[in-house]
Amino acid sequence: MSKGPVVLIVLRGFPGYQCPYCNRQAQEFIQKSQAFAERGARVVLVYPGPPQNLGEKATEFLANKAMPDHFDLLLDAGYEFTNSYGLRWDAPKETAYPATFVIDREGMVFFSKVVKSHGGRTTAAEILDVLPKAKGTQ
Repeated sequence: MSKGPVVLIVLRGFPGYQCPYCNRQAQEFIQKSQAFAERGARVVLVYPGPPQNLGEKATEFLANKAMPDHFDLLLDAGYEFTNSYGLRWDAPKETAYPATFVIDREGMVFFSKVVKSHGGRTTAAEILDVLPKAKGTQ
């Protein structure tokens, strides 16, 4: 299993434009990356969308974002992940419900938040409050 907890953030990906809420949320987590590293957490962003040009759109999304080593962006081409977990927002100009999960090193989810709107996203502070501090830190 993982060395520490995993913060899994499902973005809206590319619903026909780069979502400003997703950009803000990703930037906030990146700005707090040191605090996530201190807790031994890996942050995984899931970027869903139709398979055509999704890689290009994801590269566009990452422009002006310095992704830390313990952050990853995974593509969900064709909504395989979002469909599997009931997160597909199947409406015009939509892709996935914004969602955040925190998974411990044994694979158990101990925090989840699924938002059925564009706003109301999970904040980095919310997640840092539920993440255990790594041994040797206060």
